[in-house]
Amino acid sequence: MPRLYVDPGDVALAAGVTVDLPEDAAHHALRVLRLRDGEAVTLFDGSGGEWCATIASAGRRGATASVGEHVAVERESSLAVTLALATLATDAMDYAVRKSVELGAAAIVPVLAARSQGTSRVGRRADHWRRVVIAACEQCGRNRVPPVAAPRPLADWLAARDARRAGIVFAPGGSATIADAEVGAAVDVLVGPEGGLIAAEVDAATRSGMRATRLGPRVLKAETACIAALAALQSLHGDLG
Repeated sequence: MPRLYVDPGDVALAAGVTVDLPEDAAHHALRVLRLRDGEAVTLFDGSGGEWCATIASAGRRGATASVGEHVAVERESSLAVTLALATLATDAMDYAVRKSVELGAAAIVPVLAARSQGTSRVGRRADHWRRVVIAACEQCGRNRVPPVAAPRPLADWLAARDARRAGIVFAPGGSATIADAEVGAAVDVLVGPEGGLIAAEVDAATRSGMRATRLGPRVLKAETACIAALAALQSLHGDLG
């Protein structure tokens, strides 16, 4: 069943109404999915649950949808992972964000580390990452859209995080393994950029209460580390498996 995100600031979903699909949703429905009049879709607005709907009209200038019943289904993990990810080159960052959403990340915080890439364009990339998150939610069935924070220096994020909250910083020389993690219901996960975090950044993370952790004997690329970390955490403490 095709799924479309509708921003609640643009459209109010309710059973029995016909709504104009916002530009992005209409483009995806008509130009990407090639939907036509009468075809069934699922709509969601990030507030929880989803709506059964049907394309009422599909034209050159947009589309409308007839909204049916609301289904109170959720696909959120019992483990709330906040992923703090040092900014990467464009394709790698998009991949890491997309797969992290599929694997249940509850929030994404782009951080600027010493070896981060693409820092000159980071302000313009934030809106793009939010669109990547929405597209991943449409694909994987999530009805709540993980927030993407405004990019900020890693030092600022570490200074602001609650040291009482479980935290893991991935470092090849870490003394702990991911199986050692005691995360409770929520955990902050820090993944460095290509080239890794510098020693001072790992030290700052551990002083903020995060535990230096290794992901096996091989050095992983940053986007691979995101996937491996989230998959392992969700398998050990969440809903994967």
